[in-house]
Amino acid sequence: MIYAIVQFLSKMFFRIGFGQKVYGLEHIPREGAFLLAANHASHFDPPAIGCPLPRHICYFARKTLFKGFFAWVLPRLKTIPVDRDGDSDVSALKRVFKELNNGEALILFPEGTRTEDGNLQPAKRGVGMIACRTQVPVVPVRIYGSFEALSRFDKRPNFGKKITVVYGSPLDSEIYDPGKEAGKERYQIASERIMEAITALENPRAASFN
Repeated sequence: MIYAIVQFLSKMFFRIGFGQKVYGLEHIPREGAFLLAANHASHFDPPAIGCPLPRHICYFARKTLFKGFFAWVLPRLKTIPVDRDGDSDVSALKRVFKELNNGEALILFPEGTRTEDGNLQPAKRGVGMIACRTQVPVVPVRIYGSFEALSRFDKRPNFGKKITVVYGSPLDSEIYDPGKEAGKERYQIASERIMEAITALENPRAASFN
C-alpha cells in the first residue's frame, strides 16, 4: 500500500511539475527478474524512472539516508541500503542477488554518480558485474531533462522543465556479456555495452518539435 501511494504521488508530481512523458513502456517485462540501467543526472532519476512502471521496482539508497522517517518508509519502498556506489558493499550485493533470484526488478546507474555537467559519463564495472553474475535481461533507460530540473548543484527544483523517460528494448546476456574469456575486463566490457545502449536511446519528444 505504501509503495502504491508513493508511486501515485510521484506520478502526479512529475506529470504536473515537469510535464513528464514516457516512451517504450512496452519493453518492460511484466514478470521475472530484470535490471533497469539508466543514465544519472539528478536525485529525481530513480522515482521518475520507476513511478510509471506497471510493477514494483527495487532501488538503491545510501545507508546514511536511513534515518528518522526515511528509516521507516525506504524499506517499504523496496529500497536497498548501500555504503557506496559500485560492487564493494557485500551485504547490499547479497540483497540484490536475493531480490533478483525472487523475480524482482532493480534500477541501477552504470555511471555510479550524478553527472556534473549534464553529459553522459563513462560506465563503471558494478552494473556489468551484477548483470553478468545474474544473466538477467537489462532494460536500457535514458532520462532527459532531469539535470535541468534538479542538478546536483541546485538547491531547489526548477519546475516547468520537461522530463522525458525512454525505455529501450531489453538486452539479453548474449548481447552484454563478453563471457569468462574476457577475464578481468568482463564486467567493465558489459557495463560499457549497456552504457552504449543507453546512449543510443533518442528523445522522441525532442524530435517532435523539429
